[in-house]
Amino acid sequence: MNLPLYDTEDAYIIVGGHTCLLLLLCQCVWTHFYALSDIGNLNILPALTVANAMLMRVSSTGARLAKSPTCRLLCGRCGPTVRRSLAAPGASSVVKTVAAGPHIPSFGNISRGMADSAQATKAAAVEADVGTDVFTTNPLLADVVFPLYDQVTAEHVVPGMRALLAQLHKEIDGLEASVEPTWHGLVEPLEKLTDRHQRTWGIVSHLKGVKDSDALRKAVEEVQPENVALGLRLSQSKPLYQAFKALKDGPVWETLNEAQQRVVDIELRDFVLGGVALEGEQKERYNAIQQELAQLSTKFSNNVLDATKAYKKVITDPAEVDGLPPTALGLAAQQARSEGHEGATAEKGPWLLTLDFPSYYPVMTHCKNRALREEMYRAYITRASAGDLDNTPIIEKILQLRQEKAELLGFKSFAELSMASKMATFDKAEDLLEELRSSSYSAAQTDLDDVKQFAGSRGFTEDPLWWDVAFWAERLREDKYDLKDEELRPYFALPEVLGGLFKVAKRLFDVDIVPADGEVPVWHPDVRFFKVMQGAAPRAYFYLDPYSRPAEKRGGAWMAEVVGRSRLFIAAPGAAPGSPRLPVAHMVCNQSPPVDGQPSLMTFREVETLFHEFGHALQHMLTTVNEGLVAGIRGVEWDAVELPSQFMENWCYDRPTLYSFAKHYQTGEPLPEDMFKRLKEAKTFRSGTMMLRQASGGVVTLCVMWERTGAMTSSHCTALPSAIKLGNLLGLGLGLGLG
Repeated sequence: MNLPLYDTEDAYIIVGGHTCLLLLLCQCVWTHFYALSDIGNLNILPALTVANAMLMRVSSTGARLAKSPTCRLLCGRCGPTVRRSLAAPGASSVVKTVAAGPHIPSFGNISRGMADSAQATKAAAVEADVGTDVFTTNPLLADVVFPLYDQVTAEHVVPGMRALLAQLHKEIDGLEASVEPTWHGLVEPLEKLTDRHQRTWGIVSHLKGVKDSDALRKAVEEVQPENVALGLRLSQSKPLYQAFKALKDGPVWETLNEAQQRVVDIELRDFVLGGVALEGEQKERYNAIQQELAQLSTKFSNNVLDATKAYKKVITDPAEVDGLPPTALGLAAQQARSEGHEGATAEKGPWLLTLDFPSYYPVMTHCKNRALREEMYRAYITRASAGDLDNTPIIEKILQLRQEKAELLGFKSFAELSMASKMATFDKAEDLLEELRSSSYSAAQTDLDDVKQFAGSRGFTEDPLWWDVAFWAERLREDKYDLKDEELRPYFALPEVLGGLFKVAKRLFDVDIVPADGEVPVWHPDVRFFKVMQGAAPRAYFYLDPYSRPAEKRGGAWMAEVVGRSRLFIAAPGAAPGSPRLPVAHMVCNQSPPVDGQPSLMTFREVETLFHEFGHALQHMLTTVNEGLVAGIRGVEWDAVELPSQFMENWCYDRPTLYSFAKHYQTGEPLPEDMFKRLKEAKTFRSGTMMLRQASGGVVTLCVMWERTGAMTSSHCTALPSAIKLGNLLGLGLGLGLG
């Protein structure tokens, strides 16, 4: 489960006279649709849209920007009225709710059909083609807890996955033929089967995110249809579905513990949402949609990454980078040296600027060169919206296919389909979002007025535009709290921050985090490896990939599992006797790398992000559940998944915690007390604007989904009289949406 959690900016645009509220993907909104393109789950609102949205105010400049293909496409669909959708994840009694729908099957005696037989025949042919030696020679297929990341290359993906998929199809044949509605006869063999698939494909997916290459892309594109086909076969297996039904309805149900019953309920729900009731042409169409969505998702992500990498600006005149802090200049010089500009220095340049966030964000918040801010803002916000990398048709196709998919499953919209696997109801989410919107609106208006007044007091007489707001908001924060990120950075060196983070884990959970670099293979020299120890025995393990690498690594920050805790598998060497397989996690960030021999000096936001991702990792690693299908982060609804991460963020403002690591990297002096006080005071700076951003993100995301039904007068997507005011407010008040 990938969790794209922060700092990927979205844009909501009020366009021209007809005030069309646009959801733009790939900046032209890619965070929201990152969820839409995640074919592996049905999420369109991860953690109630942890997205960074903003609205662009109408102006002649905005009108020109709105003429992009993406803007024209979405504007043509929105019509003349700004509308809103207030909805959220579905009912807690998911199985009962979906069971009332039109596509819930009631099977009698079921035998595998011709399609499954054809699939098995094809799998056998593939297995014969790839041979059996691949299981001993291909590092992708090594049966180990810690993947051989240093050995797996693109050339291993196609033969390895084809061999594995062929073997798994044969195992499904056997399971379907002999399945029994018992825990040992159904759930355990299914977990063993799916675990092997998830572990292996997880390696490929992870490397695609952190070590992308043309060869790896081609390999993924070649084998992805076969990979999707296996998932479809499992989710539509009528023998397995019938066995789960019998398990729940029979006498064995009462003997299952809470975790085991949770597994059964989730499996029954996912069979229904996976199309198990579909037959004939409907089933064929559903499967074709899933295949196409997988391809579109991959293409979409590739375009965003390629568009980000394509922008490079070399600057030689110091006046053009006036205002950039020393760390940003040092990073830009280091990037210039890596591109062949030998002798580049932070003081004299040349400097290479990119759209990678550690390079882009300092320009938008600190650079006095307004023309440069505008250029980079436009480049950033219009990534993948033209030429060979244009995601416009992909956006339209994803929306179309998702609506069709939802209708095949008996839902009015993809939003409703997504809600079926969430906790909240539409009505409760609507109430919450409206409460947040109405409560934060006046505060956001004040935020906006403050920025405009401050900019005016400093001689800026124009209305701030999108590339101005973040710059002037940062100047206001510095003036109001006497607080600058550059003054804080020396106190937040990554090694010290990690030490403080691990002390919190010890204090709260009585675990010791022990460095274990060199004990397992890694995919990049910067990657760290740690053991989570409880007493003398390991409890879990995790990798940390902290730094930005724009040439090969996608943006954002996320946590994902390598393997989960499970009693069905043998633990790694060193674990206590009789221990289940212990969890292993990835933590991936994109923070500022070390520059010129210094450690990575973090912004306070990067510190919060590290704590945030560690919260996700802790939920995965500290689980005591031994049923692998619901251990750790597995089986957690997306509207609950942010709880542990937000919990851990709060410790950044806890004085004992902060002072355990906030030490100057050169002198060892602690963070001055007055600076800590100002840091806490600044915590709520422009919080009304930020809350309004979050609420509007949820509203618009769901509205776009609901709009595909043609029922724009639905109670879930009704006209909002204040939407135009809201758009203008956010257009000026949000800027980058990161204040």
